[in-house]
Parts: sequence; structure tokens; C-alpha cells
Amino acid sequence: MNSFRYLAPRSVDEALGLLAERGMDAKVVAGGTGLINMMKQHLVNPEALIGLGALPGLDGLARVDGTLRLGALTTHQAVATSPLVAEAAPLLADAFARTATPRIRNVATVGGCLVHGDPNQDAPVALLALNAEVTLASRGGRRTLPLATFLRDYYETAIQPDELLLEVNAALPPPNAGSSYFKFLPRSADDYATVSAAAVLVVEEGTIRDARIAIGSCAPTALRCPEAERLLLGQPPSAELLRAAAETTRAIANPLSDGRGSAEYKRAMVPVFVRRALEQALARAVAQH
Repeated sequence: MNSFRYLAPRSVDEALGLLAERGMDAKVVAGGTGLINMMKQHLVNPEALIGLGALPGLDGLARVDGTLRLGALTTHQAVATSPLVAEAAPLLADAFARTATPRIRNVATVGGCLVHGDPNQDAPVALLALNAEVTLASRGGRRTLPLATFLRDYYETAIQPDELLLEVNAALPPPNAGSSYFKFLPRSADDYATVSAAAVLVVEEGTIRDARIAIGSCAPTALRCPEAERLLLGQPPSAELLRAAAETTRAIANPLSDGRGSAEYKRAMVPVFVRRALEQALARAVAQH
């Protein structure tokens, strides 16, 4: 790892000032679970690290106007163990609880996870299925982007060198929704998934009124599955319908071969795990009635 200067701003404005001054020569660090590993491998070599640990007001969870606000410095463990999240967005509680190990979850942050842009992580998949948006800030002001737009490519996001991710807002499903997160772990519980899938279904009067599906570990970014969602909307649920919707996701999968599976295997597994997520989400939605 190359030498670097560590800077510890005491306010968001101070952090934004440092980012504006240093631009591409600096990296923001919170939990450091992704960035430090990349620095050790000399994949990134910043001249300065801007530590966010002392910044007030960037952590915490709150329910606001039908959304769940997740501060950028909120840890995965805080999300996984929050009674608020368990009640309002069990999909997030499930996905965050199944990320890595408690040691990692206690330091890894929501904002760091998303800015890192790793397509194999759990949180982006669940957040996509909840229509999440991210709020970014720079000295020039703030902007909000859908998470689906923010995630651009393999380890690439829409954040600019002078921007800081402040918060994530996820749309809370109605009380009668069912949700599910599935992933296939090839080796151990703290490994990245070979394939992952999240689903949210709302069923009213025997008809699917809302459907949200996202997949991970099978393309350069986590992805929503709009064709599968359209196929489900307005239809009475059935095993055949869920299978047909799941099968459409094979076409958008664009995985890489790695130690967790070949590209061909991952592509074949995508509709399998989407179907399982849909089946469990449906069962949970029906149980709400």
C-alpha cells in the first residue's frame, strides 16, 4: 500500500471542501472494507483519504413520508438489527443480515457499499427492489438519482470526484406486500453470491398489483428486471406465471466467469433464483390477507 495523508473533516461542508480541492487525488473512506483492500492490491492509490467517521448526522434510520431513510454512515449491522427495518422493510433486514460476517457488518456502511459499485454485494439488490434513490452533495448543491441510474458499470457509479453520498431513501412497500431475498453461496456464509435475487409482490383481490424484481452477481451492476415485472402486473398469480416471468431475466444476465461459477452456470441460475424469490414473496403476500 502506498503512503497517503489522512484527513478527518468535522462537518459535511468541510468534507465537501476537501473533495473540491483535491478531486481525483483523494478518496472518501468510512468503514473501509472495500477501499482498503483495493489500496492493498494497488488498484487505487490516492494521495489522501478523507475519513468520514467524525461527521455528525450521516448515520441513522428513519421512516419519512412512506420511505425509509438510511444515512450514508449507517452500518450494515444497524440495518440488519433495526426493529424499524424489520417491521417496515423486512427485505432490507434480510439482505443486510446475510452480508458477509458480523465483523464486516459492524463497520461496512450503506453509503460505502453503494459508492464501491461492486455488483456482487447484497444491499444494492434489495434496495433496487425498493425503488431506492441516493442523495449526492457537492459544493455546487445536491442532486437525487434513482439507484438504478447511479449504478453504471463494474465498480463504476455516477458519483463525481467532488461529491459525497449523504443518504439513501427506499420506498416502503404497503403492509400487504410480500418480499424475499435469495442468494446462492458457493463456499461459505461470508462469500459473495454466485447469483442473488430480490422480489416484492403486492397481491390484491387475486391480482398482482405491484411487482419489483432485482438481480445481482450476474452483470456489471445489480439490475432491475422490468420485463419480468411487466409480465406479472395485473395478472392472477400462478406457478406458470412466476416461472415465465423468471425466465425473462435470463436475457438480461451478463455475468463473468470467476471462482464462484462460470458465466454459463450463472446465467442458467438467474431464472431459478428469481423464481424462488417470487414464490416466497407471493406466499408472504398471500399470508398478509
